[in-house]
Amino acid sequence: MNWLQALLIAIVEGITEFLPISSTGHMIITEKIIGLESDDFVKAFIINIQFGAILSVVVLYWKSFFQSLKFYYKLFVAFIPAAVFGLLLGDYIDKLLENVVVVAIALILGGIILIFVDKWFKNPSENQEVTYSKALKIGFFQVIAMIPGVSRSAATIIGGMSQKLTRKNAAEFSFFLAVPTMFAASGYKLLENYKAINVDNIGILIFGNIIAFFVALVAIKTFINYLSKNGFKIFGYYRIILGTIILILLASGYNLSIM
Repeated sequence: MNWLQALLIAIVEGITEFLPISSTGHMIITEKIIGLESDDFVKAFIINIQFGAILSVVVLYWKSFFQSLKFYYKLFVAFIPAAVFGLLLGDYIDKLLENVVVVAIALILGGIILIFVDKWFKNPSENQEVTYSKALKIGFFQVIAMIPGVSRSAATIIGGMSQKLTRKNAAEFSFFLAVPTMFAASGYKLLENYKAINVDNIGILIFGNIIAFFVALVAIKTFINYLSKNGFKIFGYYRIILGTIILILLASGYNLSIM
């Protein structure tokens, strides 16, 4: 991986990680477009630049992270389902990641859902508090996102809206929940792939995290403003188009494996 490839991957990560469009699907396309060959460091890089994206949430919403211990208790409750299923199904999830057809189909099906989700949950509750019960239910929605192509952001935002949260509040809780979830996933992968990181490439990894941080800052603020006013339809259509492109490329004989 060279510096330009690192820059492009980090930009894609920063833009797509918190949008309901699946960072996995975009990584598949981006890696192939820039001719990036996967190796142990590339795998470690793609997972661990999430640290930069995580930090952007903490910086943007720093007041929320210092409001009370109850805030962290609710995040922990919402995090439990993903932690349990992640440990139980980790190897199976990795195998699914190798199947790009699964990613494409998940993109398309998720896109169809996003086109209609605003109509399904159009009457949010006046009480926008995230209770422990709501947090746990949103956490189970996050488990669905373990299927590559579903999008963690999409699943948890829909989960929040199913609990009568507004689009804005559901999206913000999704961002908060991303912090422990992505930190745990990134930390675990870092332990698995730490041998691939050395003095020759650690600068590229740090650079990627910095780029992902600043791009994610802009992406989150832009997404929240757009979502509050316009809803999910455009993201649904975009997912359908991307998933269709992947299927067409596969049918044309392109190797889109990301492993």
